[in-house]
Amino acid sequence: MKNQLSTSPEITVLIPACNEGEVIERALETVTRILETVTSEWEIIVIDDGSRDDTYERVSLYAQTESRVKGVSFSRNFGKEAALLAGLKFSRGRAVIAIDADLQHPPELIPEMISKWRDGAKVVHAVKRNRKTDSMGKRLAALTVNQIISRMGGINIHNSSDFKLLDRQIVDILAFQLPERERFFRGLSSWIGFREEFIDFDVSSRMENECKWSFWSLVELSITALTSFTTLPLRIVTFLGLLTLLLGFAVASDALWSSFNGEAVSGFATIIITLLLIGSFIMISLGIIGEYIAKIYEEIKARPPYLVKSTVGTCDKK
Repeated sequence: MKNQLSTSPEITVLIPACNEGEVIERALETVTRILETVTSEWEIIVIDDGSRDDTYERVSLYAQTESRVKGVSFSRNFGKEAALLAGLKFSRGRAVIAIDADLQHPPELIPEMISKWRDGAKVVHAVKRNRKTDSMGKRLAALTVNQIISRMGGINIHNSSDFKLLDRQIVDILAFQLPERERFFRGLSSWIGFREEFIDFDVSSRMENECKWSFWSLVELSITALTSFTTLPLRIVTFLGLLTLLLGFAVASDALWSSFNGEAVSGFATIIITLLLIGSFIMISLGIIGEYIAKIYEEIKARPPYLVKSTVGTCDKK
């Protein structure tokens, strides 16, 4: 039997896709054309994350004419993070490039990413230069979330994306040495260290002009990122407790001062406001603690992060 490394392609392009039937063939054609200009040893793996359209069927048809295109279909939608993890595990390339199916990540950057990798970079990050295609609200939300995660989590994800090149050494660490199920791909690829390079890019418009990300998807991703990389929110609970204590001292001092001076103790409004503030602090604290408990619960259940329904090409189930 030949050594697996000797038969492995140089580059694997990983494309997570969910309901991308309208664009997946064009994405495959574009990425294939660009790969052919830089290497003859490549493969493309499309991870169908429980699509309700014909995404997987189109990938299967494409794979019949191009054996280097493979497909993996999940039993249901498990989320993009699970799709990226599956793609890393199925990949065989000495370097792996993750790119979105809608081509908002410009495939034209692939040759430059490969060049930096060949020069010794272990991770090549594609960083968004601007967000002209996003609405003002989405840009503001993304900026806020990135700033919070970067400052509280101790990792630089400012304008980062899932568009990255990872050396095989990094892929093996992410896919097989990190046991956590609740993942944040952008953060983990920076957290592990190793030599990094950065490439700026402008976000292109979606081919069918429909964004797959909702506000709540962004909120959930942000919570996962924060709870995965920092316990600082738990310290906010301590801060709120101290603030409540100071508030209690202030109210008690005011009551004692009024009593000593023969004045009426502050009445109904003060009590109500104090109770509302304390109640708010308690509920916020319980919410923060609850998020961490929920993540612990998800981890200890030890359910697989995804279930594979079928594969096309030479992908072995993993």
